Amino acid sequence: MPAEAVIVCVRCRPFSEKEKERVGGAKKVLQLAPDRGTVVLQSPKSDEDVKNFTFDAVFDETCTQLEVYNSTARIIVDAVLNGFNGTVFCYGQTGTGKTFSMQGINNVPHLRGIIPNAFNHIFDHIARSQHKKFLVRVSFLEIYNEEIRDLLIKRPKGSGAGGPGHAGSGLELKEHPDTGVYVKDLSGYVVKSVAEMEQLMNMGNAARSVGATLMNETSSRSHSIFTITVESSEPSGGVDGQDRYLLGKLHLVDLAGSERQSKTGATGDRLKEATKINLSLSALGNCISALVDGRSSHIPYRDSKLTRLLQDSLGGNSKTLMIATLSPASYNYEETLSTLRYANRAKNIKNKPKINEDPKDAMLREYQDEINKLRQALEAKQKGTKVVKKVVRKKIMKKVKKPESSPGRIGRQIRDESDSENSTASDSGSDGDSTNLSGLDVETIARLEAEVEAERRALLASKNMVIEEKQRIAAELEKRAQELEAERQTRDHIARKLAAMEDKLLVGGVNIIDRVAGKEKELESAQAALREKKRAERELQQKLEAKQELQLQMEESYVSLQEEVDAKSKKLTKLWEKVQAAKAEISDLQDEFRSEREDLLDTIRELSRELSLKVAVIENFIPPEESHKIERRAIFDEETNEWNLQKLTSINLSNKVKRPCSQSGLKRPLSQYAKAMIMGHVPSVRYYPDNILRLKIDMADK
Repeated sequence: MPAEAVIVCVRCRPFSEKEKERVGGAKKVLQLAPDRGTVVLQSPKSDEDVKNFTFDAVFDETCTQLEVYNSTARIIVDAVLNGFNGTVFCYGQTGTGKTFSMQGINNVPHLRGIIPNAFNHIFDHIARSQHKKFLVRVSFLEIYNEEIRDLLIKRPKGSGAGGPGHAGSGLELKEHPDTGVYVKDLSGYVVKSVAEMEQLMNMGNAARSVGATLMNETSSRSHSIFTITVESSEPSGGVDGQDRYLLGKLHLVDLAGSERQSKTGATGDRLKEATKINLSLSALGNCISALVDGRSSHIPYRDSKLTRLLQDSLGGNSKTLMIATLSPASYNYEETLSTLRYANRAKNIKNKPKINEDPKDAMLREYQDEINKLRQALEAKQKGTKVVKKVVRKKIMKKVKKPESSPGRIGRQIRDESDSENSTASDSGSDGDSTNLSGLDVETIARLEAEVEAERRALLASKNMVIEEKQRIAAELEKRAQELEAERQTRDHIARKLAAMEDKLLVGGVNIIDRVAGKEKELESAQAALREKKRAERELQQKLEAKQELQLQMEESYVSLQEEVDAKSKKLTKLWEKVQAAKAEISDLQDEFRSEREDLLDTIRELSRELSLKVAVIENFIPPEESHKIERRAIFDEETNEWNLQKLTSINLSNKVKRPCSQSGLKRPLSQYAKAMIMGHVPSVRYYPDNILRLKIDMADK
């Protein structure tokens, strides 16, 4: 497959209330041209300092959620439905609308974000598909303080967001040679409707770690990844007329915002969270820089769990969309410039997406194999593969009920009939007298059960039979009744299991019927063609402008020497301006590096203060021998970058202090002080070895 660039888009939010209320007001520093895909950023310090950027799509503050989805994410979701892997993620400063773009407001239709719109898109596609089967699974995780948590596992009561009691905390990252990087023990749910998807998303959002800062009252304190796996099968679409299986994974990533402590006012736990967030985003930036550089032989994916999970999305087997969210205010100029540079670098990343055809881990294949086995078992029950003994015929009972027959003759007749039945039961293929329970329908089984019950009652009412024969025939009837009941239960169990398995599959064009499929498909195709046409026009316009400028430079002819001097002076002026712009860019990069360095130094100072405090506590309150024991038990895990303590069972405990034993006859050991208190008749029960209360009794007056 040919390499494909990452799609990079920019979205600018309106001014926030806090920005409007700032002293001196907030000046707009962004000029966006959605029709040309350009962004102009002007420095608030100098009118001459102007920076231009070009992206695949640009959205200003007047755009709607549906416009953003149709122009960007719809392309990725369509690719996933056709068997590709896809990733959509938002990047930007905290408070610029990343979560709003990804999730939006679910109960307001026109404010629904990319994730809810993707739900509708997927199930609308399933409804319009013909002769295809689908299996849709979802999972939801967050990366909080470099710890992977499952958001779809209910946490125990009393554990707050991000607390230590989180039920799905501490999941491990693993790597498989075929499927790549995955999260061990991450829960996945099969869904059959948009409502089920939304329910799981709301459950995960309720468990997600959020907190208030000066920049945002509901700031995301973790990175979240909502993964939708769509498996499809098309009959006779593969090699040699076999079913063709496709598997597409869609990763919808909501990144936590990059932030500076001076603006967010983060302290304590919020500062630790911000440190981890910035470190993971810095690792993501390093991966992007290494991919764009082309000279780096090593891509530092392992520097962060976020980059490990997004390894396929950055330079791997995936179609990737990046949406950079911006603030228009001059107050956030440095962060906006950093985000634009970040997005501009990401444009040069090349992915190599390919269709995941006939994957080894397709769950849909397993489901259909299981359904086929259940169908075969049910058909085998109906066609008859198991021969059982005949049910006792009524003609036996007629012979039994003849009053002129003697008991001995009756016994002989019954034995003869029984022997003939046993001899013919094994030859059911040639003799049609035997009754095959597996080949009977439900009504016939019910009728036979009623007949067996009637024969049992008639047998019990008969007075002309010997007791032994009556007991034998009664046991035979009971056995046949049990076989009939077992056959009924087996058939019901297989039918229920088959219905449950088939219920998990979504058949195109059957589950969702209230759609005008043809018209909607034509409309979407026309809209997609229109969007592609606009994109092509925008690219041609940019190329045309560049060619016109080059052509003017080549075709210039001068009438006089002075005109040539003037024209070349203008060119020199333009080149000088470009040189000055490049120098300003270098200076800005140095300033940005300096500010990032200061932030990192502040973080190091804060961590050093905490480390000094903990070292002081250990040195003053923990005996040295105990701290040495803990140090000997500590082992550093290179995979998780964490210290772990060995279990005490694997350490030599020969010098362990033995617990005191109680004196013979006492329930618990007594200290010398407790014995003195007992001798002094102290009434407190805490000093006595038993739990008997000693109460003073008032003597009755005589």
